[in-house]
Amino acid sequence: MLLVKTRIGPSTIDGTELFAAEFIPKGTRVWDYRPDFDLDLTQDQIDALPEIAKRFALRYAYHSKFTGKWILCADDGRFFNHSDKPNTTSIDSPDGLVNAEVASRDIQSGEELTTDYRSFDSDFERKMQMY
Repeated sequence: MLLVKTRIGPSTIDGTELFAAEFIPKGTRVWDYRPDFDLDLTQDQIDALPEIAKRFALRYAYHSKFTGKWILCADDGRFFNHSDKPNTTSIDSPDGLVNAEVASRDIQSGEELTTDYRSFDSDFERKMQMY
């Protein structure tokens, strides 16, 4: 669940991107996984989807290294793009199961929000080959 004001638009990285719609100070929580809001799907649930929905889920969901489930953001959080030098950092909760994104530096309004998929998505390699 996004916790800051954002907008989506064309990306300089890949397709559609998430942009800050306000100044975000370093250390601000930008996104939290919320089981009462975001979807967590098993592989069987993904496999049971119609093909077009399955492709959507596999593109926009991440495969959690912590739970082994596919997490699909219910809001525009799914438009974070990967960067080797992201402006957000993934953090884990004390139980190691829930992750969040925190601004790793001040982020200006209008700046693309990026994260390092490798820190939480075990499907990272496949995604990078496809897109």
